[in-house]
Amino acid sequence: MNRENKKKSFEKGYYKTHACNDTFTCKVCGRIVVPYGAGTEHRNHCPNCLSSLHVDNEPGDREADCGGIMEPIAVWVRKNGEWAIIHRCRICGHLSSNRIAADDNPMKLMSLAMKPVAQPPFPLESIEEMTTLMGGDGRIK
Repeated sequence: MNRENKKKSFEKGYYKTHACNDTFTCKVCGRIVVPYGAGTEHRNHCPNCLSSLHVDNEPGDREADCGGIMEPIAVWVRKNGEWAIIHRCRICGHLSSNRIAADDNPMKLMSLAMKPVAQPPFPLESIEEMTTLMGGDGRIK
């Protein structure tokens, strides 16, 4: 990247309108992350561990001073059926949503999706008792 283009990349909103073609090393898993293969022009997380960095206050503004690791904590499904990853900053707790990329680790994505089912907020052994208390007969058929 020449000096003039590098200077432009620091202008407000530059990343909203320009593709991010930078290769970087993931701060969490150490993998080299390349821009191609994501299916988008804006690579914003590691396709292996799904982690990111807290660099934006608003998508593409690069104005966050935190710089903390954005840890993937969940997935959700948008209206159009597209999946997105919920990230939480380990330093300040900021939450953000990012579209999944075409080359994201499918096992990691499924692991995030299944986490609430695998780790419910109550003991599984008490489902029958809880169902009875809620007016059901408590039996699993």
